[in-house]
Amino acid sequence: MLTFVLLFNFLLAALCLMAAWQVWTLRRTLARVADVLTSAEQKTHRVLQGAPNSISRGQIGIYELRQQVQQLEPQLQQLQRVAELLQLGQLLWRQIPSQIPSQRRSPKRSRVKRG
Repeated sequence: MLTFVLLFNFLLAALCLMAAWQVWTLRRTLARVADVLTSAEQKTHRVLQGAPNSISRGQIGIYELRQQVQQLEPQLQQLQRVAELLQLGQLLWRQIPSQIPSQRRSPKRSRVKRG
């Protein structure tokens, strides 16, 4: 019976030692993961530190461009109307010769007497 108790105690101690070793290994792995994540967070923070200002400047720039486009819109519409009128004028100009009867004149031949 004493042998059984000692053997059982030894096995129990070995299992506890294995569990402690696994916990210690897991702790080291988690510490490394935490270090990597902390480093990544710091690098990300450094990279994105100026992002809010850049985003804000970009939004202001987009707003200003939209204002300029709105100011130029009437001029664009006027230019489109002028282009349409020019196209219409060109079309009419091409139509006019076909509407007017052609007046054919026979060229006068001048005879020069040589002598």
